[in-house]
Amino acid sequence: MNVTEAVNSRRTVRAFLDTPVDRAIIERVLEKAQRAPSGGNTQPWNAEIITGEPMQKLFKSVAEVLPQGREAFSPEYEIYPKDLDGAYEQRRRGVGEDMYGALEIPKDNKPARLMWFANNFRAFGAPVLMLIHTPKYMGPPQWSDIGMWLQTIMLLLREEGLDSCAQEAWAVYSKQIRETVAIPDDHIFFCGLGIGYRDADAPVNNFPVARAELGEAIDWHGFE
Repeated sequence: MNVTEAVNSRRTVRAFLDTPVDRAIIERVLEKAQRAPSGGNTQPWNAEIITGEPMQKLFKSVAEVLPQGREAFSPEYEIYPKDLDGAYEQRRRGVGEDMYGALEIPKDNKPARLMWFANNFRAFGAPVLMLIHTPKYMGPPQWSDIGMWLQTIMLLLREEGLDSCAQEAWAVYSKQIRETVAIPDDHIFFCGLGIGYRDADAPVNNFPVARAELGEAIDWHGFE
């Protein structure tokens, strides 16, 4: 698989098979991902990787507080800007509606949508979950470095025939995550990354995900 194939075949997978993932494969991916760039070679990424009993413990802990709704949320950062608007907000809402359309869950069926949303906190069936964190004093450039590291991991997983789901949604349950794994007090929890093999037949893994035209984001200067 070349890089273009990995980029084109990577997507946010929201339905995984229960096929176990060999630790050796993940270690191989992470060893290669250490080549990801970072400003000043700081390499500000840290992660806890869970499966089996520890992962089920986390799922159970979150399930116990899910009925409390937002009252149980404990994010350590603002996931989306409060003033997100325009094309950015349209894209965010658009992909959600496309997903629910693929699942045949109409907008007025809020209970069904909430039930589906709860699948976030079972990592959509992924057998492995990475929990990413970094020191609290790290700034936007270092968070950008973590993003490049995660993208490198996700593409290398494709090379291995694996898939992933990057989940900032886990940030709302940082309290339960800290009760499950030993994230240092002076670190901030960022996101989860579900890892496994996609269910190729699941509609939620097959709907087209729109991308902006290049002209919406890029301006050219000095070219003929």
